[in-house]
Amino acid sequence: MIKRHFFLVAAACLIGLMVVAVILRVAFAADGGEKKGGPGGGGGGRGQQVAEATVTNRPFSDTIRVLGVARGNRSVNITSSTTELITAVLFRDGQRVAAGTPLVQLQAREEDAGIIEARAQVVQAEREYERYRVLAERGVAPRVTAEQAQTALETARASLNAAEARRGDRMIRAPFAGVLGLSTVTAGTLINPGAVITTLDDTSTIRVDFPVPERYLGVLRAGLPITATADAYGEEPFQGRIALVDTRINEATRAVIARAEFANPGGRIRPGMLVRVAIQEGQRESSAVPEAAIQYEGEGAFVYRIAGGENGSTAQRVEVDTGAVENGFVEILSGLRVGEKIVGSGLNRIQPNSPVTVARDGPARAGASPTQAASAQGAAR
Repeated sequence: MIKRHFFLVAAACLIGLMVVAVILRVAFAADGGEKKGGPGGGGGGRGQQVAEATVTNRPFSDTIRVLGVARGNRSVNITSSTTELITAVLFRDGQRVAAGTPLVQLQAREEDAGIIEARAQVVQAEREYERYRVLAERGVAPRVTAEQAQTALETARASLNAAEARRGDRMIRAPFAGVLGLSTVTAGTLINPGAVITTLDDTSTIRVDFPVPERYLGVLRAGLPITATADAYGEEPFQGRIALVDTRINEATRAVIARAEFANPGGRIRPGMLVRVAIQEGQRESSAVPEAAIQYEGEGAFVYRIAGGENGSTAQRVEVDTGAVENGFVEILSGLRVGEKIVGSGLNRIQPNSPVTVARDGPARAGASPTQAASAQGAAR
């Protein structure tokens, strides 16, 4: 019986100690909250620490973005004008050649024979002309005979020139300087008219033709600087200029074709590459906030404006209309005024009208990038 009473007393003491501990814990928590509720705090110490950003005016560029296809300054498919057998391939795939470089030798046995025959006729015509010329000077032969021999000599020489030209057609040469592409022909291949032997591209300068809506026609002009990017090189910019704007507007698409030229040292841009062209239309000043301060919801966007009151600062949700995004900042068309303070980052942890505390050692300044703002918030935590 005594043992039973002992256990009851011990249990009662334990429950009493637990109640005292809970009371002390609540008391200390309230005391700590009062200390946090001093100057700069918000909401009785329950405020979420945030980085602050300021709405400022920043320059934004009006940019026209279109797609185009890169072309060489000069590009051609090397073909044959006749059906003939290839006897020699005189180039390597990817070789850089000068204008007039021999590329392919076609079979020319008939043309070689024609040259031999024409040369023989020239020699015979020269002999006859010389003989009749001497006889005509001596008065033995009529002068008209010498004139006929001279005509025959000129005809023989013309026939020789024609034979040599036909022989020259059996040698295919590079029409201009450039880089040869891949080829599958070899000696012994029978080539037909129009069949591609290889390609030749002059890639020292790249041309890009791209359509531009007619409403931007007033912006386009020869010499206007433009920037282009290609998927192969990420966001690396290539600087060029508009060389020419077409004289006609397509009636179906209501667009005009503009041609741009880009220097291509090293041949990095290849003909046929898809190129994204950006044309700077002009610059304007507009209200802006860091990208990290914008939260998107459906088709709309909002920010949290920091509003001060008697009980501290609160985060007020404000719907905004956004415009261009450039260099880490978002253009604000409506909803905010220059100079207003907003939450710079960490919006997913804030509820509308909840108390907030501005981190004093790492605010997101007006000129800070979103990365710097995020770093400041991390430092504040």
